[in-house]
Amino acid sequence: MTIPATIAAARIGEPQTNGDGSTTLEFRFNADDPVFAGHFPGRPILPGVFQLEVVRVAAELVLNCALVVREIRKAKFQRPVLPGETVRLALKLSEKDDTIQAHAHFSVIGQPVGEMILRLWRNQD
Repeated sequence: MTIPATIAAARIGEPQTNGDGSTTLEFRFNADDPVFAGHFPGRPILPGVFQLEVVRVAAELVLNCALVVREIRKAKFQRPVLPGETVRLALKLSEKDDTIQAHAHFSVIGQPVGEMILRLWRNQD
């Protein structure tokens, strides 16, 4: 299974548009998901690089177009995401010229998990 397919399979429900222009999505990655293999034996956590990919894939879903990461402006991980936890992503997208900025906040049960800011490009290929 590809990473985008794994992320799509973990998504719970449909994206919800909020009054402030952000979109909320929820995900749950089961303990048997291959993303946890080897990261870390005996204490699996969702890899940070995978969380960055969740942001890109979620932005693709919201904008309905393929995107590539141009720059990671911020990646702050505040606590591990464990298998089976429901992860809430609040995603705010803004576009200027040919760049899309994705500002993402992850939380689990209201506790901050991480914050990311990515600059994305529409994939022209």
